[in-house]
Amino acid sequence: MSAGTTRIHAERALVEGVEVTDVVIEVTGGRISAIAPGGKAQTAGLRLGTVLAGSGNAHSHAFHRALRGRTHDQGGDFWRWREQMYAAADRLTPESYERLAEAVFAEMLVTGWTTVAEFHYVHHRPDGTPYEDPNAFGAALVRAATSVGIRLTLLDTLYLTSAPGKPLLPEQRRFGDGTAAAWLERWQRFHEQQHTVGAAIHSVRAVSPDDIALVAEGLPPETPLHVHLSEQPAENEQSLAAYGRTPTQVLADAGALSPRTWLVHATHLTDDDMALIAESGAGVVMCPTTEADLGDGIGPARDLADAGVRIALGSDQNAVIDPWLEVRGLEAAERLRSRRRGRFSPADLESVRTSAGYAACGLAAGLRVGACADLVEIDPDSVRTAGASLDQLALVATAADVTRVVVGGLVVAENGHLADGRDPATLVTEALKELR
Repeated sequence: MSAGTTRIHAERALVEGVEVTDVVIEVTGGRISAIAPGGKAQTAGLRLGTVLAGSGNAHSHAFHRALRGRTHDQGGDFWRWREQMYAAADRLTPESYERLAEAVFAEMLVTGWTTVAEFHYVHHRPDGTPYEDPNAFGAALVRAATSVGIRLTLLDTLYLTSAPGKPLLPEQRRFGDGTAAAWLERWQRFHEQQHTVGAAIHSVRAVSPDDIALVAEGLPPETPLHVHLSEQPAENEQSLAAYGRTPTQVLADAGALSPRTWLVHATHLTDDDMALIAESGAGVVMCPTTEADLGDGIGPARDLADAGVRIALGSDQNAVIDPWLEVRGLEAAERLRSRRRGRFSPADLESVRTSAGYAACGLAAGLRVGACADLVEIDPDSVRTAGASLDQLALVATAADVTRVVVGGLVVAENGHLADGRDPATLVTEALKELR
């Protein structure tokens, strides 16, 4: 064992889909440097019980957490809900958002999400003028993630129009930078300061084809690029009316579909759209609890997977923060569409929860050499998990069954609290006082 290497012992672990007992995981520089079965617990500095790889949250809007449990009586559809979301965004300051994000990221961590791609578009003052630090909000989110110990890929988002050819609405002004060139300049400045910065195009509704092409060409090739895609039929209708093409075709023609691209929701796709996505190597992020909560519809997950498209999961509006419920939501929606069970194998679902989510964040995951040393310990004997096989724990567990969470080889959460003892419930209660 080299200097700076630590050992973690797991009584049993799911290693690349196979249950292995007495596993010793060596960690060097926050990554897994060796995995050996049949090891002795006495040689390890950290001893765990039942272990799975950490969960990758590929899509989050942290401030949407302020709406949890407060929108159901309004009824309506996504567009009605969006009005309340804008009102919540209008109340944010960099300081209040930092406290709210800290609480949301803490909740993610204790539930088993070990990394998050934060789709960030609240940039400026409510009237659209920049703060003295034009990346004040982004810096606040980075500090919040660092405070709790979750990995963060901050997807700084370009947002220029309210619909194709139409200016931002007054309630959207703080999202915009005026031009794609101005956004790229701000993005580059922040990227030089923070290695955790990725990029996002909000949607084809919010960015024109020419500006999408400018972004695709202007970003470094290794930068993860995320886009909301075809979440609502109205988005497709607007794109067809303005450009004579579906949003997917617009992205393809602009050079924005590639293996670094992750398309969020992808709920209302044509067969040609799916073929374009598969051919490009782009991935899709589905957010089952949000898509159900907002009445978005059920996306073609199985069809996309059959075409070879990678699928990841996200908590999106954070009305629910529980990776295990997202896993079950993906499978359950496919069962409802097809009226058949077992639409995704346990190995498929494990990949969706772990390696695909991490890939969307620009990271490597899983219990394998070279991956981030991010682990989740699960109670296998709770009233929910008792009797389940290890490879199917994700289909029965909930956040309540997470006992310890490890990021980079270090315990960052235990029994529903952060490692330093902070309670996410207390953090969110205090943060919400400022926003109500």
